[in-house]
Amino acid sequence: MHAVRAFSNDFVWGVATSAYQIEGAHDVDGRAPSIWDTFCRRPGAIDNGDTGDVACDHYHRWQEDLDLVSQLGLDAYRFSIAWPRVIPDGVGAVNQKGIDFYDALVDGLLERGVTPFVTLYHWDLPQALQHVGGWPRRETALAFADYASVVVDALSDRVQHWTTLNEPLCSAWLGHLDGVMAPGVKDLTAAVRTSVHLHLAHGLGVQAIRAAAKLPPQVGIVNNLSPITPASDTPDDVAAARRADGHTNRWWLDPIHGRGYPDDMVRAYGVDLPIQDGDLELIAAPLDYLGVNYYFRQVVRHRDDAGPLQFEEVAVEGAVRTAMGWEVHPKGLEDILVRVASDYAPRAIYVTENGSAWRDQADADGYVDDEERTAYLDSHIAACAAAAGRGAPVAGYFAWSLLDNFEWAYGYDKRFGLVRVDYETQRRTVKASGRWFARLVRNAKHPTSTE
Repeated sequence: MHAVRAFSNDFVWGVATSAYQIEGAHDVDGRAPSIWDTFCRRPGAIDNGDTGDVACDHYHRWQEDLDLVSQLGLDAYRFSIAWPRVIPDGVGAVNQKGIDFYDALVDGLLERGVTPFVTLYHWDLPQALQHVGGWPRRETALAFADYASVVVDALSDRVQHWTTLNEPLCSAWLGHLDGVMAPGVKDLTAAVRTSVHLHLAHGLGVQAIRAAAKLPPQVGIVNNLSPITPASDTPDDVAAARRADGHTNRWWLDPIHGRGYPDDMVRAYGVDLPIQDGDLELIAAPLDYLGVNYYFRQVVRHRDDAGPLQFEEVAVEGAVRTAMGWEVHPKGLEDILVRVASDYAPRAIYVTENGSAWRDQADADGYVDDEERTAYLDSHIAACAAAAGRGAPVAGYFAWSLLDNFEWAYGYDKRFGLVRVDYETQRRTVKASGRWFARLVRNAKHPTSTE
């Protein structure tokens, strides 16, 4: 736990969740379907045929869940707003019961001394907007700005920390290129157009937040980033790593930092970008922080038949792997934080998600002694400390996730929570890793000479 001493006294310790993964209540109090409700009903799309219809039933159990955040002694809770709960058709009429839910959630956090970090979009586009074209249409970005204004108007007298988008890479590449996430499209042109319109939504969202905010806002975006390593030092593999870095990192970081889209990737995709006059300036609106989600690095090699980008990932021999099959590589978090700080100079960086799934075994009381998850957290928090020591402005760390939850296409089989959820009974039980994290946070706030 000595690593925590590398952080400033105002370092933020938190946990993260997202609406579709935990809320359930998919058709309650005026909520309309999202693209994930639709995708979950596509045969074979989700492991075990699971859906987010009930998930962790957080919509009805949020008081208990906020008690857990408080029990863990955390400073902050990062959660997302469900767009189809607030504006069921994506545009037009506001559902007051949806606003009321998040209104109560914010009040509940503040009553417990916990700072809310609100994400406006964590992938659950209203299905009504998908019906008319979804993210490949520019109009969806405009609708997002209107939605952002509604939420900020309702909550910004108490909320100051706002994230426009979570992991737009997943929405664009996994949802529209690889087809493994909602809406399940496999079309390069649609994916590239989606990426630009997501960035436009971000820029318009920043503008909307600053215009509507009642308290001085802290505004950012969250990207999932990976350091890229070539599998060998051959020119082909080195070039493949450069393309992979463009696809995973530079495409998402360059535009929001005023550099436009990287020329090498524009050529690689071969798709005309749907950019209008003034868009790049909007996309590059100054930010108060950058959110970084980190789970793994990528080791890649050249492969001629691997699509337009001609690279594939290579498994690292002997690596420790999580239940997701992801290599445990904490040095990658240090490296990506230092690289982002050096290349883009954000005012502050929050590690907005970092965590791991393991094959948890619960005892008769529901308790999980998850040594692997504890070791993962320990090593990755140490990596954040190392990055801070190298000059990265790391302002906070949010563990993914508070609860075991609906893990997208993997359904409920993959468990990331610091708290176990028994999906049959909805009973919550803090795991060993959750207890460890609480001790670490307590030590960070009240250091002693014995730890």
